[in-house]
Amino acid sequence: MATIQYQTKVRRGIKLIAAVNGIAAILHLIFWILIFFLLPQPSALNVSAEKVDLMVTYGLGAADLLWAVPTLAIGSFWLRRQMLMGWLAAQMANILYCYSFTFILVRDLGAQSIRPGTLLFLPFALFSLWAAWYLWQVRAAFWNPRPMQSNKRLR
Repeated sequence: MATIQYQTKVRRGIKLIAAVNGIAAILHLIFWILIFFLLPQPSALNVSAEKVDLMVTYGLGAADLLWAVPTLAIGSFWLRRQMLMGWLAAQMANILYCYSFTFILVRDLGAQSIRPGTLLFLPFALFSLWAAWYLWQVRAAFWNPRPMQSNKRLR
């Protein structure tokens, strides 16, 4: 009975992470599409510092669209099915959050200006710390080793 309760608890945690990652993937996609449409082109700016700041934002957006959105989406989809690929993608997304938020917090705190995007995604970054720990704790639920096939000699 205790094993069934544990498995149910593990499945709930995994489904929670999958749901949050799915929401995060959609939110990242919408956020960056809006940002790319609303921000000016770098050529429209006259001050070098403003161009550099804008290009940093574009760089973060490109990285999110190329790496964070796909790993969040893949993680969300395959975590629900309790597949190893989902576990791996979710852990990669968690690492991306740690990496990018370190950069974003240093940038924002150094500029003494917390940007709206930082506030929007901060809960997801904090959640990713717990999710990384939790997925590591339940990693055995994702390993389904296949029995080794008998050794057949090549003839």
